Amino acid sequence: MRPGTGEEPGERDPAPSRRALLGWGGAGLALGAVAAGGAVAAVRSDGSAEPAADSGAAVPFHGVHQAGIATAVQDRLHFAAFDVTTKDRAELIALLKEWTRAAERMTAGRAVGDGAYGGPAEAPPDDTGEALGLKPSRLTLTIGFGPSLFATDRFGLQDSRPEALVDLPKFPGDNLDATRSGGDLCVQACADDPQVAVHAVRNLARIGMGRASVRWSQLGFGKTSSTTPDAQTPRNMMGFKDGTRNIAGTDEAALTKHVWVSPKDDGGWMTGGSYLVARRIRMHVETWDRTPLQEQEDIFGRDKGEGAPVGRPKERDEPFLKAMLPTAHVRLAHPDTNGGASILRRGYSFTDGTDGLGRLDAGLFFLAYQRDVRKGFIPVQRSLAASDALNEYIQHVGSAVFAVPPGVRDEDDWWGRALFS
Repeated sequence: MRPGTGEEPGERDPAPSRRALLGWGGAGLALGAVAAGGAVAAVRSDGSAEPAADSGAAVPFHGVHQAGIATAVQDRLHFAAFDVTTKDRAELIALLKEWTRAAERMTAGRAVGDGAYGGPAEAPPDDTGEALGLKPSRLTLTIGFGPSLFATDRFGLQDSRPEALVDLPKFPGDNLDATRSGGDLCVQACADDPQVAVHAVRNLARIGMGRASVRWSQLGFGKTSSTTPDAQTPRNMMGFKDGTRNIAGTDEAALTKHVWVSPKDDGGWMTGGSYLVARRIRMHVETWDRTPLQEQEDIFGRDKGEGAPVGRPKERDEPFLKAMLPTAHVRLAHPDTNGGASILRRGYSFTDGTDGLGRLDAGLFFLAYQRDVRKGFIPVQRSLAASDALNEYIQHVGSAVFAVPPGVRDEDDWWGRALFS
């Protein structure tokens, strides 16, 4: 580490530290010099991260694709959508560079800038400090750009909006809250320690002050999907296994076909990226909890214990769709029902207290990545919204869609560089 900077050799800060601005010299104690414990995950030849077995490990930040998509799903989520408040394109670019440098450090288990203490008493610390002493906890930070960022005359990006970044249609049954929908930018922080995830979003919001502000956010626990099929399938708040047929993070053929944007898609700056749909789905759990078991199983098309599809003995047995009710959730969501449409899910359960009437504000924060929203989420959701028996017990109350750019290749790259080039 270079004395007085809190930087490791070869690192650069996009702007002078507070210490430098105030003319403070000397080494000072910088938290950034201390790397938290835990093994570092391996890296594939294409630059993507292998799933980390150690929950305290660090997932590599740099790669062809952003981490947090095909990465083995972590236990906790802090998702935030931001409104860009600056009108200056140069300020937005500077923010993205600063966020990238901060993300590099936090995903490695290091503090932002000069750290949480040891700096000048007259200035706020560079890091908020609540992750002091904690391991990286497989933290991943994934950024996305919303349709509103490409609005005419905002930042000169209107001609760069990808055709696949469409505004989602209004589906039957939607009851969307505008204060929980949309956003110019999004940051998905996933980690095995909730404090590590919250710390990451909190610091990015602090760095963004005056240039971007949080529009809405969502905490999640209890992952409801897995990208590691050999692991036990998680359960949602209704007690059913969720994500049995999810795309595996190690299935490169499926990822290429269904998740990553290809040059053939006229991907341009989005080549190697993906498209994210985020939906806040409220579950009427009190009504569900009074529903007979057989009816619950008929609604999903799987048994509640093993998770096996109707008429099959094991969870991963190929489902016989015609044996299910025409309104069964599994039948309507299956690729065979939707022209082969397939998405990669990374959803989380949430419980946000009660609604004032004694009912739990609980449900699923649905996250789905795909190569093209028009061929992924939209046809699947149209099928479900039209006749899914589960609709009696759920309601979509928040919605957003984002273009998720490719990964940050190296220390000279930054989030969204190709878009602004």
